[in-house]
Amino acid sequence: MQTKSEMISKNQIKYIRQLELKKFRKRENCFVAEGPKVVGDLMKRYQPKAIFATDEWHPSSMPDATVLTRITDDELRRISFLQAPQQVLAIFPIPEGMKSEGVKSGKLSLALDGIQDPGNLGTIIRIADWFGIDTIYCSEDTADAYNPKVVQATMGSLAHVHIIYCNLLQLFQSLPPSYPVYGTLLDGNDIYQQSLSQEGIIVMGNEGNGISEAVRERVTHRLLIPNFHQGDSAESLNVAIATAITCSEFRRRGTK
Repeated sequence: MQTKSEMISKNQIKYIRQLELKKFRKRENCFVAEGPKVVGDLMKRYQPKAIFATDEWHPSSMPDATVLTRITDDELRRISFLQAPQQVLAIFPIPEGMKSEGVKSGKLSLALDGIQDPGNLGTIIRIADWFGIDTIYCSEDTADAYNPKVVQATMGSLAHVHIIYCNLLQLFQSLPPSYPVYGTLLDGNDIYQQSLSQEGIIVMGNEGNGISEAVRERVTHRLLIPNFHQGDSAESLNVAIATAITCSEFRRRGTK
């Protein structure tokens, strides 16, 4: 580990702040993570390109060849994307080779069709991690998983879940005819009354419009989370909450 204790430069501040933009992240092939928990979990899997931390941050371990720059609290506030900066900010490379190689037999995975809110996406990644789902297929119009808001919302689960951006229709066309594709739909069948397997893809749709019509046609098992309220109630569930309920019910039936 190489440690430097020098004032962060204006160019470094500008570079970090630009990583808030998707086009800059794509060009530089890297993203920002913040806080001891998120940075610590990501370091277990990825070699950070640079770390900027206050004297309060003392990691239990760090990859070799890591460049750590000690900065002041004021400097951390200048580069942080958080309202309350948390000791450390790190720059990581965006994982390479995250391409669809076909679904894994005997496993559950998620497919996200047009999820737009960074907080929802980050929470869904965290939910997938909790329920042992290690692959999420994202439509090309789903929010960027390396947006700082998404990274923060994952609370480190980004290190444990493979994120694959692809054309969902092409993905479904590549599946065996008998491979189950589950979708949560308002005209679906009560999830608590349906047979659920431990193999398949669970599709979650856009916050406002749900699953797109084209993707809906590929769903082989239409599921509904029933509303138990009598009378007026919420029209729908937040997509992240719906994902948690759905994954929980699948896992309740048995784990693999």
